[in-house]
Amino acid sequence: MRNAALDKLIWSLIYGGLLLLSLGSFVRRAAVGFGTLLQAIGGTLAAIGAVLILVRASRPPD
Repeated sequence: MRNAALDKLIWSLIYGGLLLLSLGSFVRRAAVGFGTLLQAIGGTLAAIGAVLILVRASRPPD
């Protein structure tokens, strides 16, 4: 995978995860189980994106 494609994946995971995390906090008021699930998925995606930043930093430039 090229570095440019990895950069797009990283930021998509981070922003998508944070979006799901915030959406889950609003949904949680009406449906606790579903809101918690959205928060867990969003937090996991954002954490994967953060780990991929470390992977990207250790790779040589294209």
